[in-house]
Parts: sequence; structure tokens; C-alpha cells
Amino acid sequence: MFNNYGKKAALAFGVLVGALTATAHSQSEKVIKIATEGAYAPWNFTEAGGKLAGFEIDLLENLCPRMKVKCELIVQDWDGLIPALNAEKFDAIVSGMLMTKEREKVISFSRNYATGSAAFLVRKDSPLAEMAFGKKYDLEKEPEQARAAADEMRKAMQNSVIGGQGATTAALIMKDMFPDIEYKEYKSTEQHDLDLAAGRIDAIMASPVTLDQALAHIGADQVMFAGAEFTGGPLGGGQSVGLRKEDTELKALFDEAINAAIADGSLSKLAIKWFKRDITPSQ
Repeated sequence: MFNNYGKKAALAFGVLVGALTATAHSQSEKVIKIATEGAYAPWNFTEAGGKLAGFEIDLLENLCPRMKVKCELIVQDWDGLIPALNAEKFDAIVSGMLMTKEREKVISFSRNYATGSAAFLVRKDSPLAEMAFGKKYDLEKEPEQARAAADEMRKAMQNSVIGGQGATTAALIMKDMFPDIEYKEYKSTEQHDLDLAAGRIDAIMASPVTLDQALAHIGADQVMFAGAEFTGGPLGGGQSVGLRKEDTELKALFDEAINAAIADGSLSKLAIKWFKRDITPSQ
């Protein structure tokens, strides 16, 4: 585990983002292994030929030099990320994972590097397209307004099927706010995008930046944003690095590096590059 190593030794490490560089490691070099799904564009995805790309891959290329450590990337299915982290298969998760109270029961998190929310992308030929778009509600700070908006949306959702990636906060929101609406879970975002394009489901619930990608792939002639956008509550404190609870030194390194990337504007530039919107949290 990372906190078995002294901080001085950690700061002496060289820099490498593994899976992006083929340089061999020397005996004295210590590697921090970081898991990502590699199938959650634009956060992280796998290009033709197997190369990883995306916002979080660029983010690690920025953070690892600041931390003065070597970072080796490992691709891991989403639903196995937390169990494998606690089984010490790797040292950290950087995979669009939201810091939530439920997840904090079993792992720790760095400070957030992005803000989190959930919205709906719907088929234009579905009744869901009639839902008013543009309102945002904080599930924790304004629960009554959020629930009133959800109740209004449920009228259009009757007899519809909403899709979302499994083991995400979308399922929690659907269960709490839309309990009588059929919800179908998928192993990857690509799978629910295909079903939405084919008309097998009526909508997807996910983060707006993920839905931006689905909109681009499927086409604005077929799908559109509709309904309210939700923040807070089960969406937690935004996307953060997942860590084992005992790895406090590694958390401190990530926190310091993320704060520096926010302060000098490099995190904002990466967000605009990949999302066409700035989702940088405040320092």
C-alpha cells in the first residue's frame, strides 16, 4: 500500500503515465497503479489500437508530474473498481467516480476535480421530449423543489424505459425520485447509447458531459436533452480520486496536485478541451 512508503521516497519518484509510455522501470522506481474503466467517454476511453484517452488521462498526465510519482494505468470494469481497489490490485481509481456518502463507507476520496450532476437525454419521438428543459435542482439543498419537478416529469415518463450505466448514482436517483418508472442498467455507456439510438429505450440518465457524447454519436435529429438536471444528494461531492482509507499520504499528494491544477487554470483548460464546458470545482 502507498502509505507504507515514506513521503520523501514518494517525492523522489520519476514521472510516467503507464500505458501511455513504454519506458522500462528501474529497481528503485516505485509505481502508483491507477485504475480506469476505459469505456466512459469523454472521461476515459480506449482508442483504436488500445491507447487510453480522455479528460482523466490528460488529467493524470498533469497530476503525476506534480506529485513526482510514476503512474501506471490499468483498465478495470466499472463494477469491479472498488472491490479491486480494496483487494490492493491497484492504488487509486480515476474513472469519473462521484464521491458519495455510500461509497465513503468503504473507500476514501481525494478532493474533487470536477462537479457532478445528472440529466436526461431522450428520444425526440418519445413523450419525454415534452418535458421542460433548463432547470437545475440540488437534491440536498432544495429537496421539495426537486421532488416536485420529478413528479411532473413522471407524468411524461409513464410506460417509458430509462437506461443508465450500472452501479452509478443514476440508479439511486431513479429509485428515489422515479420509483414507478422502468429503469434498465447497462454495463457500459456504449451499450445504452446503442439501445437509445435503436429505440429500445426512451432515455438515458447520466452526467451531462457523458450525454453530450451520446448526443454527438446518435445525432440531434434523433435525441435531445429534456427534463430537469439534478445535483447534490446521492451525486455527492463531484468526481474524485478513489483511494483506500488507510492511504492518507497518497490522498494528500492527490489533493495538493489537484488544488495546484485548479489554481493555475490547467484543469479548466482540460475541461473545456474535452467537455466544451468548464466543470472545474472551486478551490
